[in-house]
Amino acid sequence: MADPQAYVPRLKTHYSQVVRGELMEKFEFSNPMQVPRLDKVVLNIGVGEATQDTKKVNSALEAMQMISGQRPVITRARNSIATFKVREDMPLGVKVTLRRAQMYEFVDRLITVALPRVRDFRGLNPKSFDGNGNYALGLKEQFVFPEIEYDNVDSARGMDIIFVTSAKTDGEAKELLNGFDFPFNQQ
Repeated sequence: MADPQAYVPRLKTHYSQVVRGELMEKFEFSNPMQVPRLDKVVLNIGVGEATQDTKKVNSALEAMQMISGQRPVITRARNSIATFKVREDMPLGVKVTLRRAQMYEFVDRLITVALPRVRDFRGLNPKSFDGNGNYALGLKEQFVFPEIEYDNVDSARGMDIIFVTSAKTDGEAKELLNGFDFPFNQQ
């Protein structure tokens, strides 16, 4: 039986062999540890209809598990908000944090499979950086992932995807993501 630690995702190999050297040269880093890297990817689905039907959270949980390949955590309300009929500790969504090999596999599937399936896709917004080198994007529906079967899902839900990098500036983070062939639109 093969060692499970021996498998290295394609994007991780690409980062270590190509992207890291290009970033080191472009930003003139003296130490390889200064080169920005992808730390984690956080996926989040908010389920607004959960106030009426808590079973909707379970379907979002199953969808998130199929997409990420990892068991998600149910997010709960911190405090009650009477206007929205939300009680404290009520389940409102699901989230999952991907690191290491699973993170690289997800990013690879997102770039090569899911984003090209988005209807009317014109590229990612290059202004969605937070000022600290992290990038966030939102998808309107989870059907762009091939793991999700249209017939088995009760409703289309959007999801947030946050890419957390070790970059100090947005410019460094954008160059890192460009190295992974993120399809930013040209504005």
